[in-house]
Amino acid sequence: MNIFDRLRQGITTANAEDTAAIGAELAAALPPDSVLALHGDLGSGKTTFVAGMARAWGIADPVTSPSYNLFILHKGTRMLAHLDAYRLRGAGDMDALMVEEFLKSPYCIAVEWPENVSEWLPENALHLRLRDMGADRHEIRLD
Repeated sequence: MNIFDRLRQGITTANAEDTAAIGAELAAALPPDSVLALHGDLGSGKTTFVAGMARAWGIADPVTSPSYNLFILHKGTRMLAHLDAYRLRGAGDMDALMVEEFLKSPYCIAVEWPENVSEWLPENALHLRLRDMGADRHEIRLD
């Protein structure tokens, strides 16, 4: 079963390393120029998941939450734009950031708090739901 099928069924990870490993596995299977919408509360593993993706693309920079910067660009075998939309209020805010101006194919845009910019997301965006299950465990599900 491929990573997309496993994520559709839902994957429960035992710790942060497992969450990052699932991110890395998905990164290896993502088509070029993908957009991921990462839904989940604080502590649900969104940034850890993105860190695993970055590792898979040879990005050595530490991956931290872009809360204060709004977005951070990382370059590896693929460009990763890690965006925190928590303080954004729609497509107009996304357009003002001009994220797309900085991207070179192949890229991935990983958006935390995507519900705040839902009208900006492309129809083919992959929606992942992450949930903290306690004791360092997380559930990751692809809608």
